[in-house]
Amino acid sequence: MSSKSLATQRLFPTRFGDFFKPWEEWFNNGRSLFDGEWPSMNMPAVNISENKDSYHLSLAAQGLKKDDFNVDLDGDVLTISAQKEENKEEKDEKYTKKEYNYSSFSRSFTLPAEVMKDKIDASYKDGVLKLKLPKTEAAQKNSTKKISVE
Repeated sequence: MSSKSLATQRLFPTRFGDFFKPWEEWFNNGRSLFDGEWPSMNMPAVNISENKDSYHLSLAAQGLKKDDFNVDLDGDVLTISAQKEENKEEKDEKYTKKEYNYSSFSRSFTLPAEVMKDKIDASYKDGVLKLKLPKTEAAQKNSTKKISVE
């Protein structure tokens, strides 16, 4: 899948990142809010590959269960999101300690026209969410051709 046909939507334009950069370096260890790298927003890595028959999308998301994921298709936009909430409480005679951990992410991709949207398949195993996006028969036939150089 080419990068032009499967585009990721950014949180904010990068021109804002330049303006806030000095403060982010002090308060956020150099990571940028505008690139989707804010500490509370763990954005999983995504690998996209293509073969003759289909596109393959792999998303690394350790520590989640398959029920934590939402995979939605709205027109040509595929959105993968997940939420996880943990509450821990520890009680003793002298204190009560409560810890809350909430993490979520959402990634959206614009699909190419040649994807058969009704045949998309998703599976989650060993911390990796894998999606197979089959191509239409016309796209499979019109895949790569050799062009001779004279």
